[in-house]
Amino acid sequence: MLIEQIPLKNGCALGLRFEMQKYSLLVIRAEKGFLMCGYLNVSAAEALGDAAAKVKGVQSFEDMLEATVVEATKFARDLGVEAGMAGREALEKMF
Repeated sequence: MLIEQIPLKNGCALGLRFEMQKYSLLVIRAEKGFLMCGYLNVSAAEALGDAAAKVKGVQSFEDMLEATVVEATKFARDLGVEAGMAGREALEKMF
């Protein structure tokens, strides 16, 4: 497992990378929510009351920041996160 601090304009996020058999499971956590890769389930995050946004086709934290958000929980949308915005922009709204 790799843990990395990711400096952003509104705060410092925490990146978590788990090496799986073929691809990595990636999460970047901000103060009020997190950005997830395609391994994780937005419906589960929604049911648990988390502010979460999903990006797909990523292999690194930098990929996640540049990728387009494809889905977000209601709690993330309440913070201003929307499908179509960059992962970096979504995370900035989660501080």
